[in-house]
This record gives sequence, structure tokens and C-alpha cells, in this order.
Amino acid sequence: MMLPGSPPPYLTSEFPGVGGVLKHVPEDFVVEEIPLYEPCGEGEHLFLWVEKRDLPAELLTQHIARTLGLSRSEVGVAGLKDRRAITRQFVSVPARCADGVPQLETESVHVLRRTLHTNKLKTGHLRGNRFDVVIRESDHDAKQRTQPIIDVLLRSGFPNYYGDQRFGHENETLGLGLDLLTGRKSQQDIPWNRRKFLVRLALSSVQSAIFNAVLSERIADGPLGRVLPGDVMLVRKSGGPFVADDLPREQERFEQGETVLSGPMYGVKMRHPTGDAADREARALASFGLSPAHFARWRKLLPGTRRPLVAIAEDLQVEPHESGLQCRFQLSRGDYATVLLREIMKNDPSTEVPDEAPIEQA
Repeated sequence: MMLPGSPPPYLTSEFPGVGGVLKHVPEDFVVEEIPLYEPCGEGEHLFLWVEKRDLPAELLTQHIARTLGLSRSEVGVAGLKDRRAITRQFVSVPARCADGVPQLETESVHVLRRTLHTNKLKTGHLRGNRFDVVIRESDHDAKQRTQPIIDVLLRSGFPNYYGDQRFGHENETLGLGLDLLTGRKSQQDIPWNRRKFLVRLALSSVQSAIFNAVLSERIADGPLGRVLPGDVMLVRKSGGPFVADDLPREQERFEQGETVLSGPMYGVKMRHPTGDAADREARALASFGLSPAHFARWRKLLPGTRRPLVAIAEDLQVEPHESGLQCRFQLSRGDYATVLLREIMKNDPSTEVPDEAPIEQA
């Protein structure tokens, strides 16, 4: 089993990385949310376009709720954003709070604009994120060394691993999730003021660790570009899952970009593979001491889904910077910038500052 914290295999292992350091200062890592839709300008919910600097996502929600006299459940966000960074995203609050919005301003939080909308912002209501990242202290010939790596990533995508931050410091979040799934702990063991946030994050971290284990084995064995018997494929346009049975036909559709390979995000509604692909996923699940039954009692929080094994970076540009390299790109929701940058840097163990992870509908 590829444990979180153990460096997973690189897709571009034949090319040396450029080294360097991420997030030396928050300004080195700028993230801007790409909304799923724009607020319509009327309604009972106030959408705030918020910029935060060097602030955990959970503390942003706490600050907004406390300042405006709301419960945390009344504050809507589409996804969690990095701590050691400058991030911009929509946050929704009830429109009745409009007069209190100026009080949200701090050294770390700025409301850049506000607009009304008809519904509350919910988890997953975003298309993706734009990134502007500086890698400091990279090798002197970094730009030249990145080119063959970039060529592969543009052609094949990059492994859609969950970043280490998903599992918490020294895997504490993952450990809590395993304890909850196996019954060694209950929700009542978590402080009530953090319960809702931590339970969901911990349970999803277990899904993520199993996914990473499946993907790691796939890359180590070399068939990431090959459809295996029983693979669950996703139609790229619709996301619809189906099991590959006609391998020559499905290999052709995969190579043409019509479909993508997928890995498991366990839950009662997840589409299961067959054959060789099923054996691989069963081994990964068993290596954590789990079975599908462990996820059944958490069906509301973990309905289950499939996740693409490969992610695509759009508009990927790498240029020299006075402090090293500057990387600009766009990712779909749930994809990790640090995982993409890891392929370029190749300096495990990670030099990044741990952050929160994006929570997905899974």
C-alpha cells in the first residue's frame, strides 16, 4: 500500500526536477476561484467576493459567522482555499447581513465586491481555480529543465493525486477518518464546534487515501495510458461512468480524449469495476482494513463517486522569475496545484506549508 506521506511515483520520473520552495511568502501562491455561475443581482443571499491572506479556510468561515452573528451553516462556500496564499473566492451570507459587511475587513480579509443572488452558495459550486505560483530557489537552468516535463503534462495530463494536506499533519485527519469508519470513535468524540467540519473532512480523507493507493499502483505498473479489463471509464463531456468491456474500442475512445480512466471514491452509490481493475481496487481497500460495508453507515456524507485518474492543467505557462520560476495555470475543482508542481519540482519530501484541502461532493 502507498501510505500517505510516502512519495507516490512520478509520471515524469525520467526527467529531473528543478527543486525549489513553494509558499515562501503568501504572495508566492495566488489562487482565484472560477465560479460555476455569476450572481444574478437579486435574491435573498448576498455573494461576497472575498480576498484572504495567510488565513485557514475554517477561520475565514468562523470570522464571517461570528462577525455577522450567523451560524456557520448560514455561510456558504464553494470550496476550501489554501492557507499560505492569497486567495479570492465567493462566500454567501443572508442578504439581511449587508449592513455588517464592512465589519468583516481585517488585515487578512478584504471584501472586494458584493452581489445578490437567489440561492446560497454550496460546496462544489465552482468550475475550478486559477493559479499564479512562484517557485523560489529553483535550479539555475530551471526553465530549460522544465520543458520536457511540461511537454508530457500538456500531452498526457498529470496524476490526479490528492495532496498530502488532505490527510492532515502526520496523517491525523486520515487517522480520525479511519477511526470513524471502523467505529473506534464516534462523532461525539469531536468537539461540537468543529464536529461538522472535521467529520466530513476526515471521512473524505479516507476516500482520498484509497484513491491515491490505486493511482500509485497504476503508475508503478505502467498502465496509466492503457484501458484494463473492467475499468470504469468516465465520459469526458458528461462525467457518466461505464464499465469497459470492448477493450479495443474503449482504448481508441480513451486515446481520442472522449473518455478518461477513473479511480474509486468509495460509497454506496459508487460504480464498481470488474475483472483486473476490480482486483486492484479491492487490494487498495483491504490494505486500509476496510470493506465497502464500512462506508454504508455514512451514506449521506459519502455517497461515493468516481474520480479521473489524470488531471488536465489548462493554459499552463512556465516562465523565468527574478526569484526562480513563475507558473500560471488553471485546474478543475478538486485538482491540486501542489501535485502538478510536484512533477516539476521533484523534491520530496514536500517543502510546502501544509494547508487545508478542497472538499468535494463525493
